[in-house]
Amino acid sequence: MPRRKFLAGALAGSFVFVPALRTAAAGDARMDVYKDPLCGCCESWAAAMRQAGFSVSIHDESNMAAIKRRFAIPAELEACHTAVLDGYVVEGHVPVEAVRKILAERPDIAGIAVPGMPAGSTGMGDDPEASYEVYVIPRQAGGMPTIFHRVRPRTKP
Repeated sequence: MPRRKFLAGALAGSFVFVPALRTAAAGDARMDVYKDPLCGCCESWAAAMRQAGFSVSIHDESNMAAIKRRFAIPAELEACHTAVLDGYVVEGHVPVEAVRKILAERPDIAGIAVPGMPAGSTGMGDDPEASYEVYVIPRQAGGMPTIFHRVRPRTKP
């Protein structure tokens, strides 16, 4: 086979694999989770993220208020733990689907949050009947949080 044809074929074939590699890399994204050392639900949430393919590093912090200030989490969106992933803040018991959605869509926001600790959310029981919202953490101070993703009960077949 002539060298030019071989190189052209190899180069064309490499473009087929590049998107697949990019998708796989998103699943291997590094996530830093800041949590109170005594919080078990945060451990459960981190375990769910690991199971989804994320590389999770846990940082036990005794002063979570300082972490919230550091990452500019609005008080009305605060939850028990704060994660940082690929330039985004992920506050609280955000489900895997919403984490994957932010990485796929890459919106111009600071991050996403599930305020408080909703019963049945990821790490809080993982109940298929759970119903709650995931909010946008706006980049601008004083910006209004909007709904990013809704979690609703799964329909039964």
